Amino acid sequence: MDLSRWLPVAVALALVTVPVVWPFARHAVTLVHELGHAGVAVLTGRTLNGIRLNADSSGLTVSRGKPRGLGMIATAAAGYLAPSFVGLALIGAVHAGWSHEALWALLGVLVVTLVFIRNAFGLLIVVTALAAVGASLRWADTLWQTTIVETAAWFWLLAAPRTVLELWTNRRRQRSGTTDADVLARLTHLPAALWNLILLALTLAALWPAVTRLPLDVG
Repeated sequence: MDLSRWLPVAVALALVTVPVVWPFARHAVTLVHELGHAGVAVLTGRTLNGIRLNADSSGLTVSRGKPRGLGMIATAAAGYLAPSFVGLALIGAVHAGWSHEALWALLGVLVVTLVFIRNAFGLLIVVTALAAVGASLRWADTLWQTTIVETAAWFWLLAAPRTVLELWTNRRRQRSGTTDADVLARLTHLPAALWNLILLALTLAALWPAVTRLPLDVG
């Protein structure tokens, strides 16, 4: 077995599970979470007003449009599913040999995101991400670019269910009624706990296509 092929998974797992690392790494999850809300809002005909990323790793995306309906439901559900979606897209890019193109796509999305950031900390997060992606494009060779993209893919895939589990814990502890699950409950009249379980099931299911592409041979 080529152990080097497992390096992206190992690094991603450490970023998600090591207690002293996760609070910092989580900002990358929040960024994608809020971009999920923003992207689906625009795709469903809503007007994107702005995005805020906070130092406590929370975030807020504000869009304008119909207060109810499928577009609002999709927008509310997109946040916790976005890291899984991006992770699968990057896994697909790696196995198609498009890691370089994937980095350019990430760079483009981040540049557009700058226009909609509405607070200083959010700007810091996006600029940091831009610098990391730009440095990968400028100085990393093809092998390292592939490793970076695959590590990012596994990080978002593994982080997605963890954030959904944190959502469950936060809802039980704070009961603020403002989480995405609570918003979905008000929009659909289904219990927030059920939405929490749906999001968890979907983020866990997203791991399977990626797992099937791991080098499991022992020859």
